[in-house]
Amino acid sequence: MRVILTGGTGQIGRVLARELLDAGHDVVVLSRNPVAATGLPAAVRLVQWDAATANGWGELVDSDTAIVNLAGANLAGSGFFPSRWTPERKHVILQSRLDAGRAVVEAVARAKTKPQVVIQSSGIGHYGSRGDAVVTEADAAGRDFLARLTVDWEASTAPVTAAGVRHVVIRTGVVLDPHEGALHRLLLPYRLFAGGPMGSGRQWLSWIHPADEVAAVHFLIENRSAGGAFNLCAPEPVTNAHFGQALSRVLGRPSWLPIPGGVLRLALGEVAATVLEGQRALPRRLLEAGFEFQFPEIEPALRDLVEQA
Repeated sequence: MRVILTGGTGQIGRVLARELLDAGHDVVVLSRNPVAATGLPAAVRLVQWDAATANGWGELVDSDTAIVNLAGANLAGSGFFPSRWTPERKHVILQSRLDAGRAVVEAVARAKTKPQVVIQSSGIGHYGSRGDAVVTEADAAGRDFLARLTVDWEASTAPVTAAGVRHVVIRTGVVLDPHEGALHRLLLPYRLFAGGPMGSGRQWLSWIHPADEVAAVHFLIENRSAGGAFNLCAPEPVTNAHFGQALSRVLGRPSWLPIPGGVLRLALGEVAATVLEGQRALPRRLLEAGFEFQFPEIEPALRDLVEQA
């Protein structure tokens, strides 16, 4: 099968491309600047696109194709410290996702024979802040910026169902990657004996190991009965304090220096909500479909990831 990845040069896309190649798939990664794309296996076919239309790649879509739409501006920005969500930044975040979604819908509409599936990226921020309540795919969307963003993001490719194409939405939790993202930002302070919980520490973290993230996407591509929304997060979410304690045991460092919520809100603005609030999400539909997690528990997952750092 040919798998076309939008956003394939990002955190998840690079690992997913390797997984799919190893499984024998023909992997095409769309990039606005293929010459500058790095970190991808040599066997990946890089194709230029404008991130807004099907021009230059739509002709690659046929009945033996899956499209995985991961494209969208990084929520946290590109620096070590997360970028504030100014009105201008929010517009970029939303518009990049809507443009990519329209491009996918256009490619499907143009295709003489329709692809097997469109996998649409989203996040568990879809549910908003729920405190200690357990949330599954059956729960409604929240009302904050991230929740509204995911609603629009998921809807951007929903029109492909009218063409008879299977549509799968992956609501991903926090992907723990030692080289970028949340875990990468936390490793340094812990290694410098300055780690600790953020805010109250009671907020929930729904996380996933990169190996399980890409295995789940692969599973949903090949499982032809799968459709609709799936939470991609480990079956055992943890509180922020529990996460910090597990990381301190793995690194042999204390978890003793809390970062007050007020300080984070002052420094990061609205972005602070992503770490001070959370969701206790469960991957109910994924488990019911028969997917088996390689890393269902936080401490073994962290031990594996720290060894890779």
